[in-house]
Amino acid sequence: MTTAQFPLILEPAELVPALNQSNLLILDLGKQETYLQAHIPGAIHVATKDTQLGTKPAPGKLPPKEQLSILFSRLGLTPETHVVVYDDEGGPWAGRMIWVLDCIGHTRYSFLNGGIHNWLAGQHPVESSVNEPTTSEYEVASINAQASVTKEEILQSLNEKSMSIWDARGLPEYSGEKVVSARGGHIPGATLYEWTDALDKENGLKLRDLEQIKSELIELGIDGTKPIATHCQTHRRSGLTYVIAKQLGWDVKAYDGSWSEWGNDPSLPIEV
Repeated sequence: MTTAQFPLILEPAELVPALNQSNLLILDLGKQETYLQAHIPGAIHVATKDTQLGTKPAPGKLPPKEQLSILFSRLGLTPETHVVVYDDEGGPWAGRMIWVLDCIGHTRYSFLNGGIHNWLAGQHPVESSVNEPTTSEYEVASINAQASVTKEEILQSLNEKSMSIWDARGLPEYSGEKVVSARGGHIPGATLYEWTDALDKENGLKLRDLEQIKSELIELGIDGTKPIATHCQTHRRSGLTYVIAKQLGWDVKAYDGSWSEWGNDPSLPIEV
């Protein structure tokens, strides 16, 4: 299988034969200590903070295009590059990177199912030496606004009931029992489906059967008939739910302001 044939969600066995292809860029978004122990041959480590704006109250927002141009030039991205992303948590950071690539208009990408855990479970080759990328001069001309949604757009959608809101956090955050921002709770009408519920914890942190996930979401009221806004606290965990919704063929946008923005803005409505 060539990289041109790679699906959005890629299995480790599909990546192995393509490891030496010249147009392939493998990005490891796991912890640096994990990377230094074992990573996929040729993988470049990316510090996750480089994919975030990093300023309060919403540190998970997208960095400006100038900062992204520097990042992707350093990583050696070109328009022809096929990017494969993975992490060591089952996919939240890798999924976020898929969203970042959508934001810059680069759609040649794949998400490695299960990340390094699934890769190791399959006994595929690893290395521990640090890989330095061949730099490029990649310029992000504009940000694709269709990949994201703002708090103003969500607020408007609440009145019109024009959007499904997928909250990927845990139940204590959603209910307001655990307060991480100034206020606890959730966006009115938001549906809770915790991101880890989609993972097979006994099987290399792979995604569970997607049809099963789909039926669980439909039962909760997220069925793809409306645009979906997915979020968590800083749009890390909702990186995984973003990829799942894309794979299901649903119109999904990331609310990258997430609860860190919504919960810290006293003018916005909440439910507990």
